Amino acid sequence: MKVLALAHQYVPVRNAGAETMLHGMLSALARAGHDVHVSLSMQDGPAYVHDGINVWPRQGPKAYHAHHLPADLLIGHLENTQPAAFLGHLNNVPVVLVHHNTFDGSKNALHLHGSRADLVVVNSQWMADDLTQWHRDQGLTQPRTIIMRPLVRRSDYEVEGPRDRVTLVNLKRRAAGGAGAMLSKGGETFWAVAARMPKTRFLGVVGSYGVQAEGDLPNVEIVTHVPSDRMAEQVYARTRVLLMPSSYESWGRAATEATAAGIPVVASPTPGLMENLGDAGIFVDWQDVDGYIRALRNLARPAVYAAACRRAVARAGEHERMRAAEEQLWIAEAERLGSMVGVR
Repeated sequence: MKVLALAHQYVPVRNAGAETMLHGMLSALARAGHDVHVSLSMQDGPAYVHDGINVWPRQGPKAYHAHHLPADLLIGHLENTQPAAFLGHLNNVPVVLVHHNTFDGSKNALHLHGSRADLVVVNSQWMADDLTQWHRDQGLTQPRTIIMRPLVRRSDYEVEGPRDRVTLVNLKRRAAGGAGAMLSKGGETFWAVAARMPKTRFLGVVGSYGVQAEGDLPNVEIVTHVPSDRMAEQVYARTRVLLMPSSYESWGRAATEATAAGIPVVASPTPGLMENLGDAGIFVDWQDVDGYIRALRNLARPAVYAAACRRAVARAGEHERMRAAEEQLWIAEAERLGSMVGVR
């Protein structure tokens, strides 16, 4: 089966949660023996192969996704949701749309005139429930929807290191200009907490997108964007506690990575992070600087920290078991759709 995914950028050039989730889905298909291609609409450069996936960056001012057809299955996400849905309709090819957030614009894109969506993949149960409720409210028929949480293997994050830093991955702050721009990863809170805890060492990792909160404190080290395959050794090996004071997360892959490394996570109680972390999470409102300081001081107690680490490891094991079943369902669904080319 030939699979064609339409994306704007791809790993390892861009390693945000949406791209790593898509890569997990595609690498599962590649391991199952399928011919997988990714056509990019924003990223320039030469073609390359990554984990058995053929990646085709944009050549010139526009993306030419149609040049990679015919295919047995089309996959689209983010800004390429609509192109994938339209190309699938025009070429009578089944379409999978990866649904990354709960914004109305993303939901409306599932039902555009002259498009098709045969399967929707979401990253969490709460997003699946939200999508079901939205379809009920709108009086629309929901496409078949399955859950596939981001792929994170504990074996990839079992690294040794000093683990003496309080870390935030992506220092994105709120910025004017649309609903998405107003969302924060908590960069403002990170700097405020660090200023109040001068004897604690902090690590900030520049994100692959968004306006980054800036500061200059002697107890804070800032490193540039780190490729996903180097996060374990360059970030988590140095991290004692991960902060995730996000105003919105549909899932929060960094939290899953931290639990895989046995690192406690202090996070905002967004629906995605609460589902992601479960009993392993320590939850504080994203703007509650005092709350984050209290949580960090509590985790400075050896017995409290050891218990939090055990909960993180246990949660990582639960994720691996859930993901194994979800991956098999995803492969089966993709193969079922791929056998239906020409059938509407």
